[in-house]
Amino acid sequence: MPDKKDEIISALEARIAALEEKANPPKKEEFVPVSDAEWRDRMHQAQERRMAMATPPSAMQDLVNAEPRGFMRGVLRDNRAPTGPGGAIPSSQQVSNVRTGGSATPGWSEPRPLGPPEGIRHVDAIAIADEVRQRAELKRKLGE
Repeated sequence: MPDKKDEIISALEARIAALEEKANPPKKEEFVPVSDAEWRDRMHQAQERRMAMATPPSAMQDLVNAEPRGFMRGVLRDNRAPTGPGGAIPSSQQVSNVRTGGSATPGWSEPRPLGPPEGIRHVDAIAIADEVRQRAELKRKLGE
C-alpha cells in the first residue's frame, strides 16, 4: 500500500508536467518555401474562392438596366460642376454656402481669434466644484 508521501509526490509530478506543457506549447510549423508552380496554384485557388462570392454578371446587368436612362450621367455632371465663388457657375444659379465678411475678399470672412471654445468656462467651473467636493470628502474620510 503506497503511503501518503508517495501519493503527494506523484500528484505534484503530474501537476508539474501539466504546467510545463502549458508553458512550452508545441511550436508552429515553420515557413517552408514552395515552388513557383505551387505558389501560382495557391493564388489561383484563392482568387477562385474570392470570385465565388462576387456578384454574378447577370445580376450586375440587371442593376445597370434598372438605372433610368442618363441618371448617372447627370449625377456625375453635377458632381463635377464648380461650386466655389471663383468657378464658372452659370448666371442662372445662385452661389450658396458663401460667407462674406466686412473688408475681406468676397467669399471669405475675417478669421476668428484663437481662444477657448464657447461654454468652456461652464465646464471648468463644474470641474473645479467637483475637485473641491472630492477633496472635502477625502479630508472627512481621513479625519474619521
